[in-house]
Formats: sequence, structure tokens, C-alpha cells
Amino acid sequence: MVLIFISWIYILFTTINLGFVFDKIIGTKNNNFVITSILGLFCVTLLASIWAIFGRINIEFHLFLLAINGTIILKFKNKIIETYKKFVSEFNLLQKNLKFFLIITTFLIIAQSASIPFVIDNESYYIQTIKWLNEYGFVKGLVNLHLFYGQTSGWHITQSVFNFSFLYKNYNDLSSFCLLLGNAYSILKLNEYYKNKNKNYLIIGLFSLFNIFFFQFISAPSPDIPVYVFSFILLFYFLENFKKITPETYNLIVVLVLFLLYIKNTTLTFSIFPIILLILHFQLLSRKLLKPIFLTITVLFLFVIKNMIICGSPIFPSKIFTSMTMNYSIPDSIQGFYYDQIKFYGFFVTVEQYNSMSVWDLFLRWLTLPKLNGLFNKIAILLIAIVPFFILKFQNKKALWVLYGVMILQLFLFIITSPQYRFFMNFILFFSSFCLICITQNKRIINILLLFSLIPTIIVLFFPVDLNKFSNHKFMMEISNFSVKNIVFPYPNTKNNTAFESIQLGNLKYNSPKKNDFFWANGDGNLPCVDKQQIDYFDKYFQIIPQMRTNDLKDGFYAKKTQKNE
Repeated sequence: MVLIFISWIYILFTTINLGFVFDKIIGTKNNNFVITSILGLFCVTLLASIWAIFGRINIEFHLFLLAINGTIILKFKNKIIETYKKFVSEFNLLQKNLKFFLIITTFLIIAQSASIPFVIDNESYYIQTIKWLNEYGFVKGLVNLHLFYGQTSGWHITQSVFNFSFLYKNYNDLSSFCLLLGNAYSILKLNEYYKNKNKNYLIIGLFSLFNIFFFQFISAPSPDIPVYVFSFILLFYFLENFKKITPETYNLIVVLVLFLLYIKNTTLTFSIFPIILLILHFQLLSRKLLKPIFLTITVLFLFVIKNMIICGSPIFPSKIFTSMTMNYSIPDSIQGFYYDQIKFYGFFVTVEQYNSMSVWDLFLRWLTLPKLNGLFNKIAILLIAIVPFFILKFQNKKALWVLYGVMILQLFLFIITSPQYRFFMNFILFFSSFCLICITQNKRIINILLLFSLIPTIIVLFFPVDLNKFSNHKFMMEISNFSVKNIVFPYPNTKNNTAFESIQLGNLKYNSPKKNDFFWANGDGNLPCVDKQQIDYFDKYFQIIPQMRTNDLKDGFYAKKTQKNE
């Protein structure tokens, strides 16, 4: 815990510095401490993405950051100090119960960060993706080694900066830092609501009620956490500025949307919000679009370049841009296999079952899934049904109808592509908050709900709880409790303590875990690392194996077609 806290001090210092300068460049005129840190995270992500095109994100990049930090402090020292003072002043003005809640929540977040990670994707590709970035940057055709490496997120690029691999190997906690930012933003807005009675402030103020859900992701660098945090903040700004907006606030909204898209392309529907605002306020905004347009082009360029290098195509997975592929892109048969798997996965059916079921059968299957999957799917449909009533009855605003329409669109897109509830959770949580404030806005009740929300979080963190009773993913939900052993040093980045064996396949020598929990898992093996059963599977059913393009790992991999007798 202690080492994580120390690392967060540096992360906060760097993001506030860069966020302050980025704000001046883009022109958001932001004066919120948390938003400044988020802008800094976005700036670091862009800088690291450019760096990764040419080389590894390692000590060299941190020397570069150190030089930037030094320059910023020399030039803007007094103004940046004022930013810290303003936040301390806002914290001191918090009501005692909110101050207590934020302090306890901070402690719990750090404790969860120091415990054993159990998010399934951490073992399949988070660890390895970040390790490749630390040691080589973007690698050509990396997707050929493991399909999930094609999902390299902008958040993993950011984490590869702030895991300090050249100093210590157990830093993997950027998502928990992000959740802390979300909680701080939420509690400060809730405190403002008690003064201004603006219901939009209350909606964002209830974000912290869902910490029990968020805590299940923060012991690993899950991109879901920044999506939940940033989308809540984005929706707040959209509601607040729907009728009246300034170019500066519009620029901030564009930044939040671009960051979300770069972190996870499942947030594509959020691009609707700046488009709608531009249409509504075109006369005001049209004269100051140069900066958001330039920033959009920059992020789109980096997104395409990242995918072209790692995947050999502009978008992964996609069957759209087949003419724009490199000679190291994954074969169509493998991409088709992957694309189909993500569809079947959300319904928990086999290929044969999926092909034999009608659209209605698939919907019923999705709706009646057991445990958490079925629960959140039912909540999503329930919200679709009842939210119009709450909007009409309590807060009939066009902005809310727009959000409701985007929610329906996003749910529809996910049902036909990859219907996993976590891709839709931001809307479930937001509109759950909205429905709650329509039922009660009583200060006493809200404070009681906040304090009681700490109880399940504390229980799950410090006491054994078998979440397999609630989840369909047994190996994902074997939660580990906080241990006193991790008060100073956090637990290693992987929960698996498996040995690895070195295997030679053609010109590729790779490390494979001797024992694995599931098909896609790699763990924390030395590069290149992939499970032998994956290699054998694709060789058997697709006659394809990964091979090095040259003798240097930095030059990447390609898919080699094999003969059945090879």
C-alpha cells in the first residue's frame, strides 16, 4: 500500500503539471483539480503513443517526462501551487460525513490495489500487452502471437508509463488511481449539490454508491474503470451544457469523448454527444473548431497507426477495411473466428447453438442468463422501460431524452455484436442514479446510503466471500482478500504462480505456462509468452502458426500457413 501511495503522488504531480499545460494549449479554461489530472492522463497517453511508434516506453520516456515536468514547474510553479491550494480548500469545505467517506474510500481503494488481481483479462493480455509496450513499444503483427494483443488499449499505453517497470515490477494500479479521481469528483459535486440544489450535481454525486462494483476491476489495469469514470463526468457536462455552452467547455467534452474512444472503441456511441452539441450551437462553436478538429485528427491518426502496427489493419476486429491491410495482418479465417467468438461469448452458447437460434431466442437467452449476467441484463431492459416515465414525471428535459436515445442505441449495438453487460454498465449506473434522485433527494437519506455503501466494499475486501454464487465466470471471481503482507509491498501483478517452459516452433522460441486456468491465459511469463495449447489449436484447425519476421522481436510476427503434415 505504501509503495502504491508513493507512486500515486508522482502520478498526480505529473498529471497535474501536464494537465495544466494541456488545458492552456487546448483552451478548456478548466479550474477543477480532478479534470486537470484527467487532462494530464490524456496528454501522457498521446505522448506515450507517439513514443511507442518508435521505441519502448521505459526509462527513456521517463527522462523525457522528467524534463517536461521540470520545465513546467520552472515556468508555472505559482499557478500550479494555486491549483493544489484550491483543491485543499474545497476538501476542507466538505461536510464532515463526506470528508470521512472520501478518506475511508481512499484507504479502501489503495488496499484493494495492493491485493491479488483477479480480473480475467489481466491474465490473458493486460500483463503481456503492457510488458510489450515497456520492452519494445508497438510491435508489428503482435496480434499473430495472441489474438487479444490486438485489443491494446490507450489505457494500457498509459499504464505502461506509470507502472515504472525499470524500478519495480509490481505496479499495476492506474485504474484504482482513476477510481479515486472519480470518487473525489463525485463527492465534491455532491457537496456542491447541497448548496445549489442542481439535480445534475446529485446524479454525478451518487457515483460513489457503486464502488462495490468498481472495486472488482481496480486491482488490474482494466480499461472499464476509466470508461465508467470519464463517461459519468462526460454525461454530467452534457446535461449541464446542453442549452448553453462555451467553446471552452465544448473542447473539454471533445477531449473526454476522444479519451474514451482511445481507451475502448465500445464507447463509439459517445461521439454522438459533441456532434449534437455542435449542431445545436453551431453558430457559436463553428468559429472555434480548429483545436478540437486538430485533436480529433491526432487521436484518429494514433488509433489507426497503433492498429496498423499491432494488427496490420486500421480497426480490430473488423471485416470492413480488408483492402487496407499489411502483409503481417492476421488471416481472415482467424479474424472471422475471433469476431464470431466475441458474439457467442455474450450469450454463453456454442457456435452450433448460436446458428440454430432465432433473434428472439438469442434475446431471451441473453435476458435469462443466470447470476450477475442475467441480473444486469434484466436491469438494462427494466431501465429502458421505466426511464421515460421518470423523465416525463420528474425532469422532462431534451438532454435526458438524448441520453436515453443513446442508451437504447448502445444496447442494441451490443446485443448484435458482443452483449456483455460491462460494456453497457455506464448507462445502467447513470440512469439508476437518475431514477434514485427522482425518488428521493433527501440529504439525510443520501448520506446514509453513502455510508452504508461502504459496508459491502469492506466485507468483500477484508473477509472471504465466494462470488462464484453470483458470477458465471468461476476463475474470474475467486476474490482474494487484503493481506497485512501488502501494507508496504503490493501483491505481484499476476495471481498465478505457474512455471513456464521454453518451446521452439520454427524460428519462434516462446514461453508457455506449464499450468493454466483457461485457454487464453498467459500470466507473467518472459516475452514472447503464449500458451502452447493456443498455438496447437490454431495449427490444428486453421493450419496457421506465428513466426518471427526477422531475428529481432522488435520486428514482430506474421502468420505462417503450415501443411497438415508439418
